Amino acid sequence: MTARAHTPESQDELLEYRLSLRLGPVHARQRLGIEREAEARVFGPNYKSFHLENLTSAPGFIRFCLQLVGLFRRGQNNSRRLNTTSNHFHIPDLPESFEGYRILHLTDLHVDMDEANLQAVIDRISSLEYDLCVLTGDYRRLTWGPVDEALEGMAQLRDAIRGDAYAVLGNHDSIRMVPALEDMGYRLLMNEHVPIHLNGETIYLAGVDDAHFYKVHNLHRAGDDIPLGNISILLSHTPEIFREAAHAGYDIFLCGHTHGGQICLPGGIPVTLDSDCPRALGRGLWRMNGMQGYTSPGSGTSVINVRLNCPPEVTIHTLTRGPE
Repeated sequence: MTARAHTPESQDELLEYRLSLRLGPVHARQRLGIEREAEARVFGPNYKSFHLENLTSAPGFIRFCLQLVGLFRRGQNNSRRLNTTSNHFHIPDLPESFEGYRILHLTDLHVDMDEANLQAVIDRISSLEYDLCVLTGDYRRLTWGPVDEALEGMAQLRDAIRGDAYAVLGNHDSIRMVPALEDMGYRLLMNEHVPIHLNGETIYLAGVDDAHFYKVHNLHRAGDDIPLGNISILLSHTPEIFREAAHAGYDIFLCGHTHGGQICLPGGIPVTLDSDCPRALGRGLWRMNGMQGYTSPGSGTSVINVRLNCPPEVTIHTLTRGPE
């Protein structure tokens, strides 16, 4: 008796069942349904956002313009030269055991965009010292279609990351990637939180699903059970929910999405941030209602693998009780 082959339909059913068990049936149905209906649209729901990456003519047009002015090759080389940026979060109430705790922050990797860029990220983090790694979304180049190449790249990256790695999804990522990413050793925080224990003391790490395109973030579900008065860090793909997060009481907010503009005018002035937030939140350290936030310009590129006046980075955040 021969075993029945797995058809695409049966594989989809198995995936949906696994996602329902992992995330709950409502979240799984909602995210999958929106992906099927709208993942490749140029305009977001209610036409409130514009997605250049979904315009099929955009990469060729931008490449032509940059080649015309002699900037394409320079921009491509720039995209493969990563900086290591150090940032300190000063938290007076930080548990003593977490003094000097280091968090490696990676975001907007788009690992199937450019093999040389992915290798540059792997090379860059290989010598870094850190206690925890967090990733804030956009692992895939496109916003629709197959996920296999992105998953292969994420597997290579996971081999290079030491210790625990917690992640959230971005607007480029399919929820279909969750089981495979977790099988690799990434822990996805899908409107969830986890305690981080050290020497009998605890801080909390929370994460929300994409708040930019899919609008499936849920800060209440992510943080309602975090004990009052404990230090909490929120991972979000985009800075757009900064007000909600600040009023929810998170101490630290880590995000990406903006690429810092990726193609900027001299002085690092972004042409666009593709994000509904103040420009002051488009890159680097910021504050809002007592919450400290950091928007990383990311390690990868979107639409076209070039960067101008906006170098890519990997970020090491250090937690400290000391004065600023």
